[in-house]
Parts: sequence; structure tokens; C-alpha cells
Amino acid sequence: MRIAQIAPLIERVPPRLYGGTERVVYYLTEELARQGHEVTLFASGDSVTSARLVASVPEALRLNPRVKEPLPYVILQLEQVRQQAERFDILHFHVDFLHFPIFRTIAGKTLTTLHGRLDLPDLQAVYREFREMPLVSISDHQRLPMPPVNWIGTVYHGLPRDVCPFNPSPKGDYFAFLGRISPEKRPDRAIEIARRAGVRLRIAAKVDKVDEAYFRERIEPLLSAPHVEFIGEIDEAQKAEFLGNALGLLFPIDWPEPFGLVMIEAMSCGTPVIAWRCGSVPEVVEPGLSGFIVESIDAAVEAVRRIHMLDRTAVRRRFEQRFSAERMARDYLALYQTLIARETTARAA
Repeated sequence: MRIAQIAPLIERVPPRLYGGTERVVYYLTEELARQGHEVTLFASGDSVTSARLVASVPEALRLNPRVKEPLPYVILQLEQVRQQAERFDILHFHVDFLHFPIFRTIAGKTLTTLHGRLDLPDLQAVYREFREMPLVSISDHQRLPMPPVNWIGTVYHGLPRDVCPFNPSPKGDYFAFLGRISPEKRPDRAIEIARRAGVRLRIAAKVDKVDEAYFRERIEPLLSAPHVEFIGEIDEAQKAEFLGNALGLLFPIDWPEPFGLVMIEAMSCGTPVIAWRCGSVPEVVEPGLSGFIVESIDAAVEAVRRIHMLDRTAVRRRFEQRFSAERMARDYLALYQTLIARETTARAA
């Protein structure tokens, strides 16, 4: 099958540091190529892939200080895809909805995975207008705020089995927080949970410009507590060591998380997850097996104290059964084949 993967340009594929969408695009692209499909990746020129790479910009936009406005570069990327569209059986977009007007006339050979939150009121009119575009959600919960649209499936994210290796015997005596320092991720909750449970907390997180004030005013004063260690942003190799040696991952979010890649990265290591009941969490975490789902600080503290009851081998096994890159690619291939069959039928009619 001839498949185009269209990635965001903000980060390279895979990202050097933080970047969930770009990481998932990388894992999917590599697995499809490994299975023998002819895959082309439209991404920044510093991306690394075994597929054919079409460089829309020389380097990831976030890393280029000369770039002030990313939209012109995204438009140029979409024009590249339009010019080559006939080469492919499927055009798989990961860039929200910006391509809808350009590719509306060939909607049947496109697939769009929505990676972000969909509960923002401003989005409703766009998705209502372009309701013929085939869409994929990354959790069932992600769909709830949407008007009637052309959902063709839900595909959970997946990881290669070796990207976060299983660690049956963690060497650390700490709990982990990994992600962004932002109000919806609630690092303040993680700090309070660890304080009340009497455990160490290590925070590996990036601070976006938009969250700098929140970090300085609300989080930085908490980092002087003796039970807290702030590491900052870490890369892929450091992530595996960081999560693998943790007793558990704290994921105390306060927003409708569409998926939460860090949860399955921890599970891949065998590290159980303590997560707030928000967004996709009940679809990812299996209570008493891969972690605990909580709704209060008190419940989270109790879960920390019970974390030793969970079998890290069982956590890893559930990861392999539910969240491997092979399963993700298999699910997407089934959707690609469905779309191709519909187009073939439509052309015959």
C-alpha cells in the first residue's frame, strides 16, 4: 500500500525531547515501513525515518529562532502533499483540520487522526462544515464534545516493544511525573500527593512559553520541598531510565486528556500508573492491574501506599496486549483498507 503520513512541523519526527504527536507518527511510520508498505513522511528535514522523507522545512519550527509564525510553513507543506496526492492510496493527516478545504474533493482517500482536545467551542463550526472528512479518535472520550462527523474508528496509540524496556526491579525509591508544567497537568497535585504519602517525587517536564508565568508563580515555590526533585525536559533514552526506575507514575490531570502517551510509556516499563479519572484515563488504565484511578488527593495517597501490590510483569503484559506499535499499525491498516474499498465501490458506481 502507498501511504503518506503528514506530520506537524513544530517538532521533528521523532522529537528530540517532548512531542507526543510526532512520536506517535514516527512509531506508526516505522512499523508500516517495517511491514513492507511504501510510506512517505511529510515532515521537517531533520526528521529521521526509514520511509521516504519529504522535507517541508529544513528543521523543526520550534528549534528555529527565526520562525515567528508557523502557519505559512504548514500551508506550504499542504501544497507539497496536494501536488503529490495522486501517488498515494491513502493520505493520513496528523495536522488537525487545516487541510480540510484543500483535500475536501478527495476526502475519501484521506484519513485524519485528531490528537488534541475537541471540547473548545470554536472548533464546532469547522467540523460541522467538513463532516464528510474521515476522522479517527485516539480515545472514545475524545469524541464526546463533537457534532455529528464522519468517525470511522478509534485507534489507541502504540509503542515499539523496546522503546521503553521492561524493568522488573526498579532501582529508584521515587514516583515520577513526566510531561509539561501546565495547569491542566497539575504538577501541584503530584507534589501534594507525594508530600502526604511521604515519598520522593521526581519531575521531568518542559515549560512552554505560555506556561512560564504559571511555573514561576505556582510551581517553582513548591520545588524547594525536600521530597521534590525537578529535572527539566528529558530525551527518549533518559525517559526510559526515568520511568523504568520509578515505583509508579503520577498522572493527576485536570483536563479531558485525549489519550496520555506517558501512561503507556510507563506501562511498557512495567511501571504502574496512578491517574485522575479524566478524559481517556478509564480507557487506558485498568484498576488493580496496570494502576489505580483516583478522584481525590486522599485516594491518590492511598494508591501510592498500595502500589507495591501490583505486579510489574502483569503491567508490561497488558501493555504488550493493548498498546504495541504492531497493534496500532494493524488498526490503521484496517481503516485504510475500508476507505480504499469504499472509494473503489464509489468509482465503479
